[in-house]
Amino acid sequence: MNQLIYRQEDKIGHLTLNRPDKYNAFDKQMLHEFEDFIAARMYDTKVSVIILDGGDGKGFCAGLDMQTLGPEIFNMAPVDAYNAQARLSRMMLGLRKIPQPIICCVHGAAAGIGFSLAMASDIRILAQDAKFSAAYINIGLGGADMASSYFLPRLIGSGRANEFLLTGNWMNAKEAMNLGFASRMVPKDEMLDTAAILAKTMSEKNPLGLRMTKEAININMDASGLEACLQLEDRNQMMLAFGMHKKTG
Repeated sequence: MNQLIYRQEDKIGHLTLNRPDKYNAFDKQMLHEFEDFIAARMYDTKVSVIILDGGDGKGFCAGLDMQTLGPEIFNMAPVDAYNAQARLSRMMLGLRKIPQPIICCVHGAAAGIGFSLAMASDIRILAQDAKFSAAYINIGLGGADMASSYFLPRLIGSGRANEFLLTGNWMNAKEAMNLGFASRMVPKDEMLDTAAILAKTMSEKNPLGLRMTKEAININMDASGLEACLQLEDRNQMMLAFGMHKKTG
């Protein structure tokens, strides 16, 4: 059985985590399928936006499967464990590198990798029961894992981010909204419809414009200053403007 379900409607891709009996926790098969999904989207010009959700699971994603892949990694030789860690964490980089903006729909718990998948997405829509934890520190590891120490301070500021990363405490949906972590909180049965409306709006835009906007946001998160940000925006806008002129001229 596929542990990721992917389908496409017009220009919108729908990716669903599909291990409901395991709280959508990541095992080796799901990791492989996610890597394949990222590789397939990297140069996919038929899809403009992707909606990511937790399907029929009790929650969005419980993180690493601590009954299978977790113990396996801990029992590996150091070099193999390092490679496994790198593969898991690079999923987050992959979500940022693919050109399609990602709308992440979160219901129930998003812990560990689940939290990081939400952070690595471009837009977050929450059900009212959504909650998040950087659970890595709760199992004896560091709270800085799977890009959490990169994304969370940039999304909500270091003051509260530090607290969540150092304690592993839960951030509920109301806190997430108040901190600016997500853009919408809706009843669970309205979550996917809300995402679909946003995705349709985005998919009607210039696909290159969407891609370059996502790239600009990602690059400018690390830009050294305002001038570098402006130069990137100027370049993008002129490329798009002259591209449109050539197409219509």
